[in-house]
Amino acid sequence: MPKPPAATAPSWTVGDVTVHRIDEVALPPETGPWLLPDATPEVVAGQDWLRPDFAGHDGALHLDSHSFAFVVDGLRVLVDTGIGNGKERANPAWHDLRTDYPERLTAAGFPPDSVDLVLLTHLHADHVGWNTRSADGEWVPTFPGARYLTARAEREFWAGYDMEEARRQMFRDSVVPVERAGLLDLVDVPADGVRILPGLRLLPTPGHTPGHVAVELTSRGETALITGDCVHHPVQLAHPAIGACVDIDPQRSEATRRALLASLAGTDTLLLGTHFAPPTAGRVVVHGDAYRLRPVPPA
Repeated sequence: MPKPPAATAPSWTVGDVTVHRIDEVALPPETGPWLLPDATPEVVAGQDWLRPDFAGHDGALHLDSHSFAFVVDGLRVLVDTGIGNGKERANPAWHDLRTDYPERLTAAGFPPDSVDLVLLTHLHADHVGWNTRSADGEWVPTFPGARYLTARAEREFWAGYDMEEARRQMFRDSVVPVERAGLLDLVDVPADGVRILPGLRLLPTPGHTPGHVAVELTSRGETALITGDCVHHPVQLAHPAIGACVDIDPQRSEATRRALLASLAGTDTLLLGTHFAPPTAGRVVVHGDAYRLRPVPPA
């Protein structure tokens, strides 16, 4: 039986740019307690605004895996590539997936062969998986016409890191094939960020990983910011001290998150969460002694 057609990708308008969310998979309920152990049901229950979209009435966090795709300066850009299909992963929620991500990407108007630039916020398994696909028993670049780009500090950190086997496997199947194909570009990201294209910047947001970046889009006076993993879930707006169990530098991650949220609070910048469940986007507003997300549903 043929697959049903992929659903239309949700999208947001930022000036002249349309940002499409390319869904991969909703993450299972056990992801929250593992990833953000301090976001207990009691903590979540104290934030009514999280329900029902970002958390269940039982306090379970809702988390997704998706990418964002858009056209800037005539180039077709993809931010992060999710978990990927058929990958050998230690995390059972990521192991040997079979999703229709490529079909969803194509349905949004971004067939893999048409992508010009892949921005990787960092080199974790759930952000680089679709860098490659399986072909004749080999892992080959999914986006053969694209340049893949990440921070030099990110790649160099992992090059010197004593990796466990699961991480080595991820690099073997999702990073090294792109490097061998000559498609991976490393960029220096100074403290004030770096312009990649007109209206497209990488901002340093270290802590989760040393070279982690967020992606800033500007068009006609409007701005959006794609988080990567400097913010995993909206509960961290209310409690910026809540970090992820996989943060390389938890203190720096918290400091980065606090500075970022303070810079966004009360502005019109659209925050697009790389793991935020629908409605995924919103504006940061002051709430008590911290913040909350005022959702902006897709158009």
